[in-house]
Amino acid sequence: MTQQGVRWTADQVLALAPDTASRKAGSKLGAAGPWSEAGSSDEGTVWGLCKGSGSKPYQTVIDIADAAGPAYKCSCPSRKFPCKHALGLLLLWAGGEGAVPPGPTPDWAEQWIAGRRQRAQEKRTADTAGSAAGSGDPEAARRRAERRAVRITAGATELEQRLTDLLRGGLAGAEQAGYGMWEETAARMVDAQAPGLAARVRELGAIPSSGPGWPVRLLEECALIHLLDQGWLRRERLPDGLASTVRSRIGLPASADGPAIRDRWLVLAQYDTADARLTTRRIWLLGTDSGRTALLLSYGAAGHAPELALPVGLELEAEVSAYPGTGQMRAALGEQFAPPAPTSTRPPGVTTEQAAARYGEALRDDPWLDSVPVTLDRVIPAPDGDSWQLVDAEGDSALPLTASARSRPGLWRLVALSGGAPVKVFGECGHRGFTPLTAWPEGAGEAVLLC
Repeated sequence: MTQQGVRWTADQVLALAPDTASRKAGSKLGAAGPWSEAGSSDEGTVWGLCKGSGSKPYQTVIDIADAAGPAYKCSCPSRKFPCKHALGLLLLWAGGEGAVPPGPTPDWAEQWIAGRRQRAQEKRTADTAGSAAGSGDPEAARRRAERRAVRITAGATELEQRLTDLLRGGLAGAEQAGYGMWEETAARMVDAQAPGLAARVRELGAIPSSGPGWPVRLLEECALIHLLDQGWLRRERLPDGLASTVRSRIGLPASADGPAIRDRWLVLAQYDTADARLTTRRIWLLGTDSGRTALLLSYGAAGHAPELALPVGLELEAEVSAYPGTGQMRAALGEQFAPPAPTSTRPPGVTTEQAAARYGEALRDDPWLDSVPVTLDRVIPAPDGDSWQLVDAEGDSALPLTASARSRPGLWRLVALSGGAPVKVFGECGHRGFTPLTAWPEGAGEAVLLC
């Protein structure tokens, strides 16, 4: 990507926007009109001056070659990252070499680039030293782990009793008790240092009175929590991989200590989910040589986009290390050997029937798994009454779309891309259906974001 002429598409740039408003505002600044002294370097830096409401233009600089995705600096007062000026400059750069020609980096941009790369190196050195220091007293770490395990066991035992009381009293009592009962129980799980259990208990509180069939959904979720409780209480009897999965689902921290896999990783999808406290970014990767799928997670404070950003359609040569747990796909991004660059590589696909079977197989290793990443090959979006489904172009099977997918604008992008013809679609397949995230048209064509 640092080579001149190897540029992103507009969709890849707009995928970095922290929200819809930024996407719209950035698109308006993607023309040459408001920009002056724009330029780029072979080292992966793009800069420019953008005319604003004041007398002085905003200084915008982007480090495209950063290992964790693009990094941004702008003199505007916006607290969004990237701001609309950074998005506009990237769109201008993506449009061709003429608008952002190569040239010498100005002092104000060079100072920021040099400073942040030095800080990044110092942070890596400090992290290495911290890791060495943290491993200096394994006995103290063992005692802390034992104390936490005792607290989690007490919390899981208490939760089992509360589930038993609920079933003895009847599920109708859950509707009468309201959300307060579940919030109080979740707080008890937080006190027990079991955040995974706390999150699942909070989800129970939203099920009563949530629409037709809620007692069945509540019973299903109670059963999954009971299974997780029992998995923790009997973890010594479980195979190592499943025991690691249980610890992860409970909420115990883990490190990506799996062997580093060096590959050329294709960025399949990137999307954010947010609540009142945290923004979580999920990035799906596929190793083009190993065929391995990996999930990168990145977090940002509420209202702030996470730092890690890898636009769809790029390929990066890097090392990825897996987290423990049977069937777990979460991984950590390690050393990168080249900046991410656009690619025409597409993931191999399966039929809808094979996708459903793949999810069923994954449940054997992780019964609490909501979905698995799957690429569907040659499917056609088709209405199904009030819903939509993806139908195999050369078969008689189909997968329904999830309710969340049907409410997104991405559904209509998928329908327009298909136009009744087969498309390749990457997404997440689970018990609620299929959520499309990225699609490719039949034959040649760039990836289209659906999330």
